[in-house]
Formats: sequence, structure tokens, C-alpha cells
Amino acid sequence: MAWVFVALLVFFVGAAAFTAVISPRQAIRSGGFTPTVMKPKSFLGVDSFDTADNNLGVTFANVEAPDTPADKAGLVGGDIITKFDGHEVRDEDEMTELMVATPIGKTVDVEFLRDGEKKTTKLTTISSEENRRLTALFEKRPEGRGQFGYEERDSEEVEIPGTNLRGVKLNNILQSRPADLAGIKQGDIVIQFGGTPIRTKDEFLVRVRRALPYTTVNVVVMRGENDKFEKIEIPVKMGKV
Repeated sequence: MAWVFVALLVFFVGAAAFTAVISPRQAIRSGGFTPTVMKPKSFLGVDSFDTADNNLGVTFANVEAPDTPADKAGLVGGDIITKFDGHEVRDEDEMTELMVATPIGKTVDVEFLRDGEKKTTKLTTISSEENRRLTALFEKRPEGRGQFGYEERDSEEVEIPGTNLRGVKLNNILQSRPADLAGIKQGDIVIQFGGTPIRTKDEFLVRVRRALPYTTVNVVVMRGENDKFEKIEIPVKMGKV
């Protein structure tokens, strides 16, 4: 029986050694990682990352709250991050590893694609606690949230023929609400809201909510069909939720 005990001991020691040297990415893909290994150290203030088409980098749906690193850096939903702090980023696993490795409070260079064009910016990472604080601060804002007057579930992200632009098509404008009163039409494609590029449904919804009630926001839409579109800027006096 002694030899059985020795064999089991060798097996478990070997297994432990293998687990110790396995990389974080292998651990994630195998489903065997622990939160303490891959828990992000730094945050940018965006929703979760997704691998972009053709592994060009990582993208996200929207910036979560005002004054987060991504917000200050001018990033918006739909941007594709291709390089972070000098490191190439090809998929969400690599971005997760970088968030683990990047110290809180470090200022980094970020390269990203928007509408097919390469852009650069800088941002300073924050802790999870600070990220939660900023989100809570916005959610409890005494001024309330902005109201635009469209059916969010009926909107869709579309490409604008003849351009590299994407926008959010509004398929249902609610009557007698701010958008309707300002002249926004069903089928209009929003490409800019208050100076912020709009490329995803989630980013548009967040920007609407962030707008201060009863203030006027300039909204840029593309109106038309097929390959004949007109770019129109419409001031909208926001309502309140």
C-alpha cells in the first residue's frame, strides 16, 4: 500500500505545480481561474470589453458615468482599442490581463479606431471603488435624468451608405415629447449628441440620461434613404425623467 500512497502524492504535487505555472489566459479559457488571479486592478469606466471583428482590438458599448477615465479621454461606445500602454490589444483576454497588470492611478497612452480612423488619447486609471463612487454619484444626481422621447427598444445601429459612419436609427418617436417637438423624425439616424459622436444604442441612451433636464442639446442626424442623406443639426430642449 505504501507505493499507492507515494504515487498519489506524486500526482497531487505534479498537479499543483502545473496549476502554479498555468498562465492567467489559459486559466480563463479553461474555466478554472479564481477571482483573486484575474480580478481587475484598474478600471476605465466603461461597460465590459468585447473582442472586435477580425480581432482588431476590443470594443465596448458605452461609457458608464461622467468623469470616469474613458469619459475624460473622449472615448465613446463603439471605439476599438488597439493599443493600451504600449501593448497591442487583440482580444478581451489580453485587455483583462492589462487591467490586472496596470497600477491604479497610472496615466497610459491609448490608441483606438473610430470610423476606421486611428486616434490616440491618454487616460489615468482608477480603482473599482472610485468607479463605483462615480457611478453612484451620477445615479443620485439631484437634477434628475434627461428625457428625449423615443422608444429605445425600437432603435437600431446602422451604417450610413457612402460613409464610414455608423449611427443610431430612431424608428419610433414618441408624440409630444422633446424629440418630436424639436422636429426629430422617425427614421432619423443620430450621429452626434451634444458634441459627442454616437455609434451605439447604449451610448446614445446614456448620453440622453446624462443630459441635464430642460437644457438645450444640439443633435446631429442624417435624414434620407438609400444613398441620399442630408446632415441636419437640430436643437432639442430636453425633458426630465
